[in-house]
Amino acid sequence: MGKLKKTSRFLGSMQFAMILLGILILACVAGSMIRQGQTYSWYSEVYGERTASLIMTLYMDDVFHSWWFILITAFLCLNLLLCNLLRLPQLVRRWKRMGSPEAAVRKESGICADISGDPEKLFADLKFGGIKEKSGPDGGRIKTGTRGRIGLWGAWVTHLGVLILILGFSLGQALKEEYTVYGVPGQTRQIGDTDYLLTIEDFQIGLREDETVEQYTSELTVRRASDGKSESGKTQVNAPASMFGMRFYQNSTGWAARATVEKNGEELQSEIVCAGDFIAAADNPELVIYFNAFYPDYALVEGSPMTLSSELNNPGYLYSVYYQGNMIGMNALTGDDVITIDDYTVRFSDPQTYTLIAVKRDSFTPLAFAGGLITLFGLMIALFVWPASIWAVQKEDGTWHVSAECRKGGQLFADEFRENAEKYRIE
Repeated sequence: MGKLKKTSRFLGSMQFAMILLGILILACVAGSMIRQGQTYSWYSEVYGERTASLIMTLYMDDVFHSWWFILITAFLCLNLLLCNLLRLPQLVRRWKRMGSPEAAVRKESGICADISGDPEKLFADLKFGGIKEKSGPDGGRIKTGTRGRIGLWGAWVTHLGVLILILGFSLGQALKEEYTVYGVPGQTRQIGDTDYLLTIEDFQIGLREDETVEQYTSELTVRRASDGKSESGKTQVNAPASMFGMRFYQNSTGWAARATVEKNGEELQSEIVCAGDFIAAADNPELVIYFNAFYPDYALVEGSPMTLSSELNNPGYLYSVYYQGNMIGMNALTGDDVITIDDYTVRFSDPQTYTLIAVKRDSFTPLAFAGGLITLFGLMIALFVWPASIWAVQKEDGTWHVSAECRKGGQLFADEFRENAEKYRIE
């Protein structure tokens, strides 16, 4: 039992909290300095094989989702919880004792004065409330008052807020859902494996006078397939839209084009394909045409395709053709060029920009937000509310000996007390 108590005290101690915070800070620094989510070959090329092996072994390629980072965060939450639980009984006793006449007569304070008249007038001047009165052991009267008792809870509430904040953020990071949807105006795409469909109503690129991009704006409609309910919104860079508890971020943009497939001179299919995506023949899924890249002002420089400008002067479509998983051709189309594969003819046309929307759903954001508000409230009462108590003991001649204490106020409170008590001093 003694060892368990000792262990629980250490786990809830400030020393353990500082150790955990130190490790977390170092981990956050490492996670910021080391590019996350890369492959072993990438780390090996950048840092060398030994460092790359160390990075992968310690899960430094995904610090914030590694088992040890989650474990440290869990221990920090345990530390905050135990700290609050261990301090709670003592805090409740201090709360009850503060202003208690029985406790007052046993106290001695350097902040005191002898006054005549009812001490409650002095109590009122000093803004003390919760006045209590009781007869002392020698028959005299004892009056007590308090102010700012809620300040006793400042550190405790702050710890609670930080605990809720960490829990909300950690659970959100671990359980949040992230999806990517891209397309051109008029297209409707399913959001991942959810029951929601995203329609891109419009996409605009705002330009400055010097023709540089100022803003990307997408107008979206989200429909829930199960009941048909829909919501609409507009998202811009740094101004996400919120619909159905999800956040929609304007992430990036790129080029798309219309791919038309004909067979024996008859149109088989025609659809918009984004660069980096593919189209499979409708009657032969094993025949796949990848739209690798688009060049608005295509030119072949030293054997490599590139664009001379961002203007649509000479649209170039880089493609590759696969049949049964094997690449059978790769080239670039310009002008009226087409791809001919046996009976099939493929052409690209109508180049246009597409929008890429990042969709995130974090059910624990309200919990983290509540933790932040509680932390702020705790800090405010800890810093700006000074718990103070005052007590007056009646002497045999009917005068009163008044004492007060304020652990946070220091000299400021002592000066305030003496300035007000001066008005009631015994002549």
